Amino acid sequence: MLHASSTLQNIWLNRAAHRTMAFLWSSGETVRSQFQLDRLNQDLQAENARLQERLRAYERHDVAQEELERMAARESAEYRYTPATVVKMSRNRTHNYIILNKGSEDGIRPQSGIISDLGVVGIVEAVDKHYSYGLTLMNPGMSVGARIGRSDIVAPLSWDGHGTGRAILRDLPPHLAVEPGDTIRTSGYSTLFPPGIPIGVTGGSHLVDGSTRRVEVQLFQDFSAVRYVTVVENLERTEIMALEAVGEGVQ
Repeated sequence: MLHASSTLQNIWLNRAAHRTMAFLWSSGETVRSQFQLDRLNQDLQAENARLQERLRAYERHDVAQEELERMAARESAEYRYTPATVVKMSRNRTHNYIILNKGSEDGIRPQSGIISDLGVVGIVEAVDKHYSYGLTLMNPGMSVGARIGRSDIVAPLSWDGHGTGRAILRDLPPHLAVEPGDTIRTSGYSTLFPPGIPIGVTGGSHLVDGSTRRVEVQLFQDFSAVRYVTVVENLERTEIMALEAVGEGVQ
């Protein structure tokens, strides 16, 4: 009745209704906003947890990367690497040899290791100005300290005397069980080769006279296709050999 009887009263009532609806809508929006803020806060907390986990992962990655860089810097300080090309290589003899196109004028020294992208190739035995002569792994007079997988098992590895792609791990304790398929790498215990160079994978094993175990190894290096190699010189070899001589003298 008031709404219909007077224009002024109509205006007042409309204003009052609008204020009431605005209050109710505002209250409703406040409640809804509060719920949304709660959900948003939960989402932010979850996102913050994910970001913290990612940050920790990056920190762990940075620490690991720094350690790898330190190891690489130390290795580069200990060894000198010289690329070379195979001039001649025997493969069908009992004592196989290799000749490289780098010599003393290129910084090559005797008792340096010869490696390739696929593993150990041999050892430099003699050099002249422009060429070097070495023994390959296909030689019964050459032995490499090898580590099985990521374990602490280390044993001498040498050619089996038959195929161009096979070698033998010798003198392992009889109780050690070596699984086929483990990767064999250089141990780093010698002064010739850096640690961790892949050599091959383990195969079957058997006991010898009941006292030691031998493990067959399939080599990564295909000696029928060796063309490019790298000569590795341990720059600290002379110092290490001198310490060993002192120790033997004391004994």
